[in-house]
Amino acid sequence: MTHLLLVGLGNLPYPVSRHSVGQLVIDALAEGLGIHMSAGPGGLFGRSNVTIGETALSLSLFKSKDFMNVSGPSIASIYRKTVKSPASLVVISDSLQHRPESLKVRLGGSANGHNGVKSIISSLGGQSDFYRFRIGIGRDNSDPADYVMRNLSSHERHFWTKGNGFDLVLQELEIIAKKVAAK
Repeated sequence: MTHLLLVGLGNLPYPVSRHSVGQLVIDALAEGLGIHMSAGPGGLFGRSNVTIGETALSLSLFKSKDFMNVSGPSIASIYRKTVKSPASLVVISDSLQHRPESLKVRLGGSANGHNGVKSIISSLGGQSDFYRFRIGIGRDNSDPADYVMRNLSSHERHFWTKGNGFDLVLQELEIIAKKVAAK
């Protein structure tokens, strides 16, 4: 059975900030797919066999307890205990470069200036061939650090937890699961 590890980047103390949208999506997946999350040494973890669309897979979800920019070591640790294949790792993060309510999927590449992704790549010894779900949060003219710490609107939260954004995430997960199974 195909096994995927989904990691949501964010900061646990700020669960509805734009910067924590990755962790918000993990919470939505846990709830929507019936995956129980438990506290462990590195953060919150859950694993279950699920069916997405027509694809059965083993799905692990993880939210680091560490702040995003230093979360790489805990993510690398859970990665090594679960999937061990870069293409089976999906990192969900915010993206200032993409318009709100958009999802950009990419396999491999650079961190594009995202410190959380940089921390993961560094902790994986330079390995960067994992999937990234870049959740568009847009930006305004304010300081980017201030902007990302503002809360998502209720509309944005609904979009990513129960609306079309949640459905987009599930569709992309099914596509990735099929690709990983075909290897």
